[in-house]
Amino acid sequence: MIAIVLGTRPEIIKMSPIIRECEAWNADYFILHSGQHYSYEMDRSFFEDLNLPKPKYNLDVGSGTHAGQTARILTGIEDVLVKESPDIVLVQGDTNTVMAGALAAAKLHIRVGHVEAGLRSFDRTMPEEINRVIADHVSDYLFAPTETARRYLEREGIDENKISVTGNTIVDAVFQNREISESKANILDTLGLEPKGYFLVTSHRQENVDDPETLRSIIAGLQAVHQEYELPVIFPMHPRTRKMTERFGIQFDGITPIEPLGFLEFLQVEANARLVLTDSGGVQEETCILGVPCVTLRKNTERPETIEAGANLLVGTAATDILAGVREMLSRPRVWENPYGDGTAGRTIVTICNGLPSRNKRW
Repeated sequence: MIAIVLGTRPEIIKMSPIIRECEAWNADYFILHSGQHYSYEMDRSFFEDLNLPKPKYNLDVGSGTHAGQTARILTGIEDVLVKESPDIVLVQGDTNTVMAGALAAAKLHIRVGHVEAGLRSFDRTMPEEINRVIADHVSDYLFAPTETARRYLEREGIDENKISVTGNTIVDAVFQNREISESKANILDTLGLEPKGYFLVTSHRQENVDDPETLRSIIAGLQAVHQEYELPVIFPMHPRTRKMTERFGIQFDGITPIEPLGFLEFLQVEANARLVLTDSGGVQEETCILGVPCVTLRKNTERPETIEAGANLLVGTAATDILAGVREMLSRPRVWENPYGDGTAGRTIVTICNGLPSRNKRW
């Protein structure tokens, strides 16, 4: 039996190909949702939008401090794993849910498979870096998306026999879910946007939105982009970011903040943008796959492959650097090689899991 543990929007998206493969195999599996994202628009509706089965378990842990949230997830997952006794627990990425799921399983002597293993920003001030390192080092099966990720794992002393380079499930997800989106959504018409006639922005990371000067600098950079190119700047605003802009009294000039979009709508807006500005790791990957230039509002990234491919540029958060980065990326040809695989990562991962000996019965 496979336990698929997830808790946030990116995990739902990147686990969707694995869930679909489990369905195709008629595998014995279940989904455990921690409820780390507690907004329906940001989270639960994704299962409906992506035509995915509902989770068997939902812990509804909600927000809190890193320690408090992780503790609630850890105890909740442990209870479910004791009850279900799966053969392997699959976690994906670098959230508190990932770390808690991996720890709970490892302490119960249940095998752990880490999807998207080996990503490193080498910045231990980021909570995500701590989560991904811990998850990697307690996992039995490390599904690395690229050779770069594999090398990072081996440098940290992880047995090479535990590592499989599978490609990234985000490629599967973009291909599969873009097809679904075309039959369900037409967000460009709703927003009055023309293909390649707008910029798209996402920003939600704590280090960017919780500091008033940093957030003001980002907004100033976005306003400068609007003034230079005279194109709409569309900003689907994460609840955390909206709360902070209101708290800091930040005003928008030339920027259009909108409510968070469902993934299918976001995928359409993302695919048709002239350029995307983001602090999201997943968006860096998606734009690279979709052939859309990306400017990353961070000083480091755990997705160096996007930089090496020429699809992405790190600029930090200074307003002048943001504008300079947009100028540079728009001067480059929109042609690069996708470094994340051919869209079969989900099938590869489930095939590996299918070959494992069972604690109870074979499926």
